[in-house]
Amino acid sequence: MTDAQQTERTLILVKPDGIRRGLAGEVLRRVEAKGYLLVAVDLRTATTELLEEHYAEHAGKPFFDSLVEFMASGPVLAVVAEGNRVIEGFRVLAGTTEPTTAAPGSIRGDLGRDWGLGVTHNLVHGSDSPESAAREIALWFPVL
Repeated sequence: MTDAQQTERTLILVKPDGIRRGLAGEVLRRVEAKGYLLVAVDLRTATTELLEEHYAEHAGKPFFDSLVEFMASGPVLAVVAEGNRVIEGFRVLAGTTEPTTAAPGSIRGDLGRDWGLGVTHNLVHGSDSPESAAREIALWFPVL
């Protein structure tokens, strides 16, 4: 596989907890320091409809409603980043889902913690596959 074939795009969301804590700039700094290109950036409060579509694979699970409610609780910074293996690279940069056990050096490991709330507040979202990235980018940035 050539480098051109591995260049991809991913959707990154700085979730409402990250925005409330003033961490959007730090997240973007880490993404850029890693060498990824910011293609699009938009601060917005997502609609319930957008969030339900974004998290559609979790519909019917016990945490679905509280996840959508949390994500709609404040502004979200939506970012499209581009680079060689950016999907995998950002997910490593973000760290594991659980902030308490996320590795030091990762966004969640350095900046996240368990707040004892009903839904995990883990600062960021990153697409988990090229297919998810394409679907999510089309939802958040239909003009791309």
